[in-house]
Amino acid sequence: MSTTYAELGELREGSFIVVDGEPCRIVEISRAKTGKHGSAKAHVVAIGIFTGDKKTVIAPVDQRVEVPMIDKRSAQVIAITGSTIQLMDLESYETFETELPSGDLAGKLVPGVEVEYWEIMGRRKIVRTK
Repeated sequence: MSTTYAELGELREGSFIVVDGEPCRIVEISRAKTGKHGSAKAHVVAIGIFTGDKKTVIAPVDQRVEVPMIDKRSAQVIAITGSTIQLMDLESYETFETELPSGDLAGKLVPGVEVEYWEIMGRRKIVRTK
């Protein structure tokens, strides 16, 4: 099971939400008061974890939304080939390839370095070096 459900009103900035099938981190959330004809609404702005795309959701605060389950794990860098990086999980010793992260993090990745990666909805992303 890679997702669970929560009410939109329970989420805060920094929480995670699934928008259009993409796991996202909430960067801004505001609530509008209840109107004459309905329930309070929440306006959520979220950034895609894998894509970096900005997504918005406007829905009642009591609406149930999907929240991704994040498995935080450690791995060791084995090899870097082009735009992919090969890692070995430090618990299961499973080896796998994932996308090479962009920015400052890519410069710190050399064979032998320990990293923290997140497994979210069947996809993996390197978050930081240890």
